Amino acid sequence: MNITLDQLMKIMPQARTQLAQNFLDEFNAQMPQYSIDSPLRAAAYLAQGAYESGELRELVENMYYTTQQRLQQVWPTRFPTVDSATPYIKNPEKLGDFVYANRMGNGDVASGDGYRYRGRGWFNGTGKAFYQEMTNLTQHDFITNPDDMAIPQYAVLSACKEWDDSNLNQYADTGDFTRITRIINGGLTGLNGRLVYYLKAKTALGVDS
Repeated sequence: MNITLDQLMKIMPQARTQLAQNFLDEFNAQMPQYSIDSPLRAAAYLAQGAYESGELRELVENMYYTTQQRLQQVWPTRFPTVDSATPYIKNPEKLGDFVYANRMGNGDVASGDGYRYRGRGWFNGTGKAFYQEMTNLTQHDFITNPDDMAIPQYAVLSACKEWDDSNLNQYADTGDFTRITRIINGGLTGLNGRLVYYLKAKTALGVDS
């Protein structure tokens, strides 16, 4: 199947047209290589990315938070109290280094890995281990140049690889969008918002709901 710009813009009306075109070219080139080649599979893949990337407006994770309450919503176990969240308000680097320390291949807080390897790309791939995996796959050095993960070619490839590694086509085929969300997100954060994009994507691609 081939996705059109009109279809993509119906899913992501707030995306900038030229950037959407750049991503569209990559979608049509790369998705078939990972068997994301039916309207139902494409709808799930595009819906997840539309949410994760904020309709291509947040290809690098925004870690600037202005309220303690929002931090508690996003990371409830990290910030069990208002006081525990206060030092991280309006301090994205400090926040990233703390919440992503000592996991996903990152070093400790002092290493700076948490913020350096925050989410980037169509699915917001996160963590030094992920950046190393993409470096191994492409021979492009994302460890030294992490911002390059937001370039359309690599942003789409990283999401296709994550999709394929997790065998998500099988869940897309059965319409198990919640299961896909849990695997990509590690939980069900933003499920309702993702479902809105899923409905938009299915409609745009002609999938019978």
